[in-house]
Amino acid sequence: MNSIALFTAATDSFNQNNVGMTVREQLDGFRELMPSARQNGLRVRAYVSTALHCPFDGPVSPDRASHVVEVLLEIGVDEISVGDTIGHAVPIEVAKLTEALLPILPIDKFAYHFHDTHGTALANVMMALQFGVAIYDSSAGGLGGCPFAPGAAGNLATEDLLGMLHGMNIETGVDVRKVMDASLYMEAVLGRYFISKYLISEGGSGSEVDE
Repeated sequence: MNSIALFTAATDSFNQNNVGMTVREQLDGFRELMPSARQNGLRVRAYVSTALHCPFDGPVSPDRASHVVEVLLEIGVDEISVGDTIGHAVPIEVAKLTEALLPILPIDKFAYHFHDTHGTALANVMMALQFGVAIYDSSAGGLGGCPFAPGAAGNLATEDLLGMLHGMNIETGVDVRKVMDASLYMEAVLGRYFISKYLISEGGSGSEVDE
């Protein structure tokens, strides 16, 4: 099935910097878009950035993210990825947000998107796993980031996530060695080393990068 992604945020300040709209303006646009998406058989995934911390507003209350999630569900999206866009969240904050969202967001539509700026992404996954959340965004080598999120590092590295999950005997269906090969290839193409801890310890980050 073909799919599209819709991006919004929990805070107007980030959304204005990122896409030049308030959150309400963007949600109104999504509402107008949905009939066309359905007519064309598209699966719709929505992203809620700055659901825990905002680079302009600081800590974000669970109520703000919950309101956006409620509207997205009412609009009819298929899945919602809840983002720690600047990577400042700690597990207790993830627990509070998850507790606020579970009464309204079905677990099969619930995804988390963690960045690893402060090194807490895996700990945050561990916390969310305890609530039954099973969908997580990640990127090979920890690539990613946002030009409108000052100081934010990349996404949670796929190798690090897989290494932890496989060590816990949680089946993913993903070959971590192939992900590492992809990361090493991208290191060579981009000419820089990645921050993936699993890649560094198991594959030797930079070991295959051409000088």
